[in-house]
Amino acid sequence: MSSPSIELLEQMVADLLAEAKKLGASSADAAVSSSAGLSLTVRMGETETIEHTRDQGLGISVYFGQRKGSASTTDLNPAAIREAVGKACTIAKNTSEDDCAGLADAALMARDYPDLDLCHPWPISPNEAMQVALRAEQAARDLDPRISNSEGATLNTQSGSFIYGNSHGFVGGYPTSQHSLSCVVLSEENDCMQRDYWYDSRRDWHKLATPESIGRKAAERALAKLHGRQLGSRQSPVIFRADIAPGLLRSLTGAIRGHAQYRQASFLLNSLGEQIFPDWVEIREDPLIPQGLSSAPFDNEGVTTRPKHLIKNGTLETYILDSYSARKLGMQTTGNAGGVRNLSIESNNMGLEQMLQEMGTGLLVTELMGQGLNPVTGDYSRGAAGFWVENGEIQYPVEEITIASNMQDMFRQLVAVGNDNDIPGSVKTGSWWIENMTIAGN
Repeated sequence: MSSPSIELLEQMVADLLAEAKKLGASSADAAVSSSAGLSLTVRMGETETIEHTRDQGLGISVYFGQRKGSASTTDLNPAAIREAVGKACTIAKNTSEDDCAGLADAALMARDYPDLDLCHPWPISPNEAMQVALRAEQAARDLDPRISNSEGATLNTQSGSFIYGNSHGFVGGYPTSQHSLSCVVLSEENDCMQRDYWYDSRRDWHKLATPESIGRKAAERALAKLHGRQLGSRQSPVIFRADIAPGLLRSLTGAIRGHAQYRQASFLLNSLGEQIFPDWVEIREDPLIPQGLSSAPFDNEGVTTRPKHLIKNGTLETYILDSYSARKLGMQTTGNAGGVRNLSIESNNMGLEQMLQEMGTGLLVTELMGQGLNPVTGDYSRGAAGFWVENGEIQYPVEEITIASNMQDMFRQLVAVGNDNDIPGSVKTGSWWIENMTIAGN
């Protein structure tokens, strides 16, 4: 099932902008996306679901001076497009003026941008997809007789295009693809049952981990959790395993977003230029990584994206700004309309095993439950599971505990970041070793 061509989508954006101008808008911007794909799940050796997916959407914002109106539609027929533009114009005419509303500055538009190699369509048939998913699930079930059940293995493949344009004369776009394979299984022994998973996700399907390695890792993780114990309440060092650690980085980016800053709803309010981590910490964003899962040559306002430090020598170097939040703060957009792209933190070149040995006694967290972060105060409290460590060695799995601290204290007490950063996804980090947290148990 094919998607509309980039040329056709570009023409839609041009027509949208022309229609907005005809209706009296002083400026406008529009985005159109279209994708098609396949999703297939097998469970216990049988095909459970097959879905051919097709998604498309269009959004437009129009400005009458500094009054803004927005509308969207999933119908890309010309009549529906005109109707969406008309609704956006009606909304704008009945909206109060906002001094910070408007397009990003024309001088910041991405006029020349690189091809980031983001599209590698996978011409896979449903039968071939079924075989790939079956290999993952079978590898998990074959690993150990204690793998008693499965929630299935799922293959997703999708490719399409994204186009953005505005009345500065900017129209740009690029094709994309994303492919993933996941497996979820249950382990069981002596009335104890545990569930765990593993997955991989890539732009280029050739680079996906093998189905067998994904299945085996899902099974190993489920087996390791069997016979978890509770801990007594205590203070302890805590290591967040690499696949859990991206959530800590997202807590940082949420706190330094411009919208959180101007609304004064951040535990890092007015922290620009302040040291918030130990001086060895460096955290970067690089939107221009070829085949990166979050790569983009321009942001959702057409602004050129560039690599940059968020944290350098432990100090906060920049907020994360789109043009609206930048104007609210009297600053300039950082090219982050639509979010942060390809975040990474430097490691201390220690593997997880070495980190456990150096920690000696403490908690290795491998699973978190609940939301548990107050974005204003930074107070952090999450349900957790993982492993208790003594003499640098894992002793037994633990469950039904809560870990708590304050996110600012956690950032300051970051002892080390591991080099075990080969986790799937757009956030690259190893395991995080936090000096001290409160563990609430029985």
